[in-house]
Amino acid sequence: MRKLSIAILIASLGLSTVAFAQDDNDATHDIVIAIPEVALLDIEGGASINLGGTIPTEAGDPVTFGSSDNSLWINYSSIIGSSTESSRTVSVAVSAGTLPGGLDLKVQAAADAGNGDGSVGTAAGSALTLSGTGQNIITTIGSCYTGDGASNGHQLTYTLDLASGGNYSDLDFDEATTVTVTYTLSDN
Repeated sequence: MRKLSIAILIASLGLSTVAFAQDDNDATHDIVIAIPEVALLDIEGGASINLGGTIPTEAGDPVTFGSSDNSLWINYSSIIGSSTESSRTVSVAVSAGTLPGGLDLKVQAAADAGNGDGSVGTAAGSALTLSGTGQNIITTIGSCYTGDGASNGHQLTYTLDLASGGNYSDLDFDEATTVTVTYTLSDN
């Protein structure tokens, strides 16, 4: 019986030696790589701007408009997915407040400053007259970034003019107001 126990012990040791002989000269494992969706937008260069008319120095001359401000820049970062959208768009609208009668507030985005990388968007070719309805100011944004801060992304130029087709008699100095302009980065 002892010989049988030793034989079983030797046989089991032999089997266990074979069971542990799985390693060879290579090994593999998986690495999961995830690229996040990114859709970030910011306005740089200041919190607010002031526009108004220029008071005439001679009686009989009109208040002149056409004042502009180009101190703000729009920056964005975007990573799009091939299955969900082909590009993104930035729209602009007046989201709070009412423009004084007789005046138009316009904004124009310049071409991207070129300090980022990727498929940056294309600015609308002309100034947009702002209203409560969103209008596309930058289109065809792909996976990209513009750079952060003033002098990066698209420079914005705001202009205050007499309304097209408006009448000087529509002006009222009691209508001085603040309007909020909102930019939205959206999937197409």
